[in-house]
This record gives sequence, structure tokens and C-alpha cells, in this order.
Amino acid sequence: MSMIKIKVSRVRPEKVDRLKAWLAEGMRRADEIRETFVNEGVTHEQGLLLSTADGPVFVYVVECADYEAAAKAFRDSPFPIDAEHKAVLAEVLDGEVEAPLLLDVRL
Repeated sequence: MSMIKIKVSRVRPEKVDRLKAWLAEGMRRADEIRETFVNEGVTHEQGLLLSTADGPVFVYVVECADYEAAAKAFRDSPFPIDAEHKAVLAEVLDGEVEAPLLLDVRL
């Protein structure tokens, strides 16, 4: 059974364009990303950028069967695109936003 994991993070305001450029590059390199999915057991990822009164926020959504296994595979990944992804997120993100889960209904 697959599950959805959502992370909500603050974006450094001066780095919004860098994040947008990286995500656009990810779309162009989708085949590389799909290759990492096989390694991680991920079936789908989405990233959304929101403008809020407190500044920009990045919402990252991952669908997979086992999030902990997927996260470990990502941490240990041999793929260059994963190393780039880690570096860009470290550069542009400024901590997670507390977002309590209020509804989680599954079949």
C-alpha cells in the first residue's frame, strides 16, 4: 500500500528564483528522477511554491510504499541528480513549517 508524505518548508526569499529554476530543471531531467524513484521505491513526487504573509513556502509531496526506506535510499543515493537536489534544497530552504496532519483517510 502506498502512502503520501508531505513536508512544508520556509524558502529564503532571495532564493525563490533558484528554487524555481531547479524545479524547472527537474522537469527537464524527469527521466533521471524516475531512475531514482526505482532506487527509492517512490512512485510520485510533487513540489508546490506558495506565497504567504510570512514569506514563501515550499510544499513537497512524496508517494511511496515505505517512506523511511525511501528516505534512506535518498540519503545514500549514488545518483548525481540526488546530490544536486540535496545541495539546492540546503541552499534555498530555511527550516520546516509546523503543519499538523488533520485528516488522513485511506482505503
